[in-house]
Amino acid sequence: MSDLLRPDSTTDLAGSAAALLGMMRETPPLTHCITNAVVAGFTANVLLAVGAAPAMVDIVGEAGSFAGVASGVLINLGTPTPEQRSASIEAVTGAAESGTPWVLDPVAIGALPVRTALAHELAARRPTAIRGNASEILALAGHSAGGRGVDATDSTDAAADAALALAHEYGSVVAVSGPIDFVTDGERVLRLANGHELLTRVTGGGCALGAVMAAFLGAARATAHDALTAVAAANLVYTIAAERAAAVAAGPGSFAVGLLDALAAVGPEDVIAEARVEGGAR
Repeated sequence: MSDLLRPDSTTDLAGSAAALLGMMRETPPLTHCITNAVVAGFTANVLLAVGAAPAMVDIVGEAGSFAGVASGVLINLGTPTPEQRSASIEAVTGAAESGTPWVLDPVAIGALPVRTALAHELAARRPTAIRGNASEILALAGHSAGGRGVDATDSTDAAADAALALAHEYGSVVAVSGPIDFVTDGERVLRLANGHELLTRVTGGGCALGAVMAAFLGAARATAHDALTAVAAANLVYTIAAERAAAVAAGPGSFAVGLLDALAAVGPEDVIAEARVEGGAR
């Protein structure tokens, strides 16, 4: 593996993340989400809190044209109804035509046939980024049958080879969520150590992260920051906010509310001070 980010590049990545966060708050990226019905409201609130402008457009006949004017697009397969499946294909087509970056979140694929087939069809259209837990990434790469619904049954390191393979096959940045998040573009590797276990105790904790990645990719379009940097920046901002929310939470309920407050409060200087990044060979 070549051109690996070194551990001493933490400062550069944190600085880029801070810059993108500042830019996003100055010009909120319009973030088009076709997402899980269970988490749509929470996802929209997360985007508002971090500084983006959410739009939950999942109607056939509108999704494609809207993806063309959006800054970034999220396709989340949490509740893939027939309407959402068609809208997802339409949105991805519109994004490709307009150059809009888009994120695929292959929720709970593996044993569930409808969403698994759709995930493979969408991945073949070369998402800008793919985000999932270890079991979902392994299933998308054909290395396992997936996890237990939305829960991962595999470790992040176990999905490293699958993530690298997907990045090479589709030209995507692949982000594997876990205790230590693994992010790669197929050549460079990052391990991001911020975050908190309470994210797994709130419905939408991972799904909302995919939307934040779409927002950061949208914010990065007018800059020199590449997709790997934008995805890692989104992850850092989100997980730093999670740590701050967990520090004052009494449990999952107050954590969910606190996460929104923390996302709104975290600033570029906090990202620079608190980011924990490792780079290098696996």
